[in-house]
Amino acid sequence: MTTNESNSTISNKQTATSPPLKLKKVYLLAWFLCALFYFYQYAVRSAPGVMQSELTAAWGENEIGSIISAYYIAYAIMALVAGVLLDRYGAHRTIPAGIVVVGVGCLIFAQGSEIAGMIGFVLQAIGAIFGFIGASYVAARYLPARMLAIFIGLTQCLGMAGAAFGSKPVHMAIDPTGSFQVPWQTVWITFGVIGFVLAIATWFVMPKDSGDSATHHGSLSIKSLVSPFKIVFGNPQSWYAGIIGGLLFVPTTIGALVWATSFLHSGENLPMSDAASIASIVPIGWVIGCPLLGYISDKMGKRKPVLIGGAIVMLVAGITAVYMPAESTIWMRYAVALILGIASGAAMIPFSMIKEANPPEVKGTAAGSMNFIVFGTTGLLSPFVSFLMGPTPDSSLTLTQFQEALLPLIGAIVVAIILSFFINETGLKKDKIKV
Repeated sequence: MTTNESNSTISNKQTATSPPLKLKKVYLLAWFLCALFYFYQYAVRSAPGVMQSELTAAWGENEIGSIISAYYIAYAIMALVAGVLLDRYGAHRTIPAGIVVVGVGCLIFAQGSEIAGMIGFVLQAIGAIFGFIGASYVAARYLPARMLAIFIGLTQCLGMAGAAFGSKPVHMAIDPTGSFQVPWQTVWITFGVIGFVLAIATWFVMPKDSGDSATHHGSLSIKSLVSPFKIVFGNPQSWYAGIIGGLLFVPTTIGALVWATSFLHSGENLPMSDAASIASIVPIGWVIGCPLLGYISDKMGKRKPVLIGGAIVMLVAGITAVYMPAESTIWMRYAVALILGIASGAAMIPFSMIKEANPPEVKGTAAGSMNFIVFGTTGLLSPFVSFLMGPTPDSSLTLTQFQEALLPLIGAIVVAIILSFFINETGLKKDKIKV
């Protein structure tokens, strides 16, 4: 009997929404294209973090915090819509459209004005949500249930690889003292073209399913739209998973991807090239940690030990990164960033837990709800951290001020660890009697 059968409160028999027992190549390719989309949108998402000087010069003031906040708020709200669309209409009719929207957003961002930047970035968020939710939907529907955590981890692995790609290589491309000196607008045009190519490939490969609406959601109505959310949000375990995941995400989505380069360059007086390189190591650590911790969790058949253990290591590494002595070598900074990134893979464990804690026919809605809570947390904390940083963080903040502004991100990990003791175990070995 499969994992989803044992977790379902609807039926004891295998349903159309239950995943297959064997891994099929066409479904694996479909998942890979979704994960590649996640790589692409993360590269797009992280690019403004290394364009702060260029964007400030173009817009006249530091607006990075505002557009990052707008991105995550739009991303969080759209997560709810994306989950329902996937459950109702399937991957083939939704995911390629999401990729196209990201590409259009990149082209609008390239226009150069502050308004175009805000509109373009929000459009990117609206389409980008189909990356991770789409990949996790395909993994839960078409790939073996016993491999769910590792495939979700591999998805995030590619996402973090994309974040690294959006940091160091983009900085090298636009660096006015470097060899390429590419205009920052050209980077966004290139991103747009890549998106359109990926959308076409995904359209042809993605299985032409029609979602689960006929079996589980009925005809389109207010009641049928609200019903999946009542199931997911009516489950307290969904809230535990979402809040824990959100709190474990913010040290990387806000700390590492947005402010780490400025912190290291202006606060600790490292050269910009070294600062960008160290910041890019954190997502590289995710490339290792997400599938590794997912594999360990699947192998153990338990989620909580890996979640709590990874979060504790993450806490120690985060404190060390923020309060590292000035005399520390650059190699020590690289090592701490790598450990922080690897341990941050624990943030992906709740994404498996929320699916396992809810019926299989709402897997898309569960993934969307998870992302809504996770990135809603980021959207709320981003302007708060930006406020603590001040209007011109690259030139006016001392090391102590940077450390004080980043302190809430350390506190988020502490709260996540505490909440992890209260969430229910959902792994295969949570109950050896029921099958």
